[in-house]
Amino acid sequence: MAGAREVAKLRTETGAGVMDCKRALQDAAGDYEKAKSLLKERGLARAAKTAEREANQGAVEAYIHAGGRIGALVELSSETDFVARNQDFKDLAREIAMQVAAMEPADVDELLGQSYIKDAGRTIGDLVTALAASTGENVHVRRIARFELGKTS
Repeated sequence: MAGAREVAKLRTETGAGVMDCKRALQDAAGDYEKAKSLLKERGLARAAKTAEREANQGAVEAYIHAGGRIGALVELSSETDFVARNQDFKDLAREIAMQVAAMEPADVDELLGQSYIKDAGRTIGDLVTALAASTGENVHVRRIARFELGKTS
């Protein structure tokens, strides 16, 4: 039987629901790392299933680099405003806007394939997929824009 501490720890680390964490620990016979892996697999499968659902909610996040010379806008979409108001969603939108300002991707596809500036072992696409997996909703980057003083498009 999964203990409350293990369930809480797993929930904190993965963002998965309480019952999902409890079920994963039971399926993994109490093996914490195996349960974590199971949650990731199940979350990615769930994210793949939701990828075709309409995501017309979300947020537009702006990032202005120090000195005000570079700015970026990102439209991150979700299925519901409930997810869009979630702090993890807001944080991801901010991180993606900083990525756009720093790395100058030409379009969304290039952005998604870029290594994340704070963790080269992950791509921006990985971050978006992880959020989709943890929320159970279709989450995607709809549009990006980058502005730099004195530079034309």
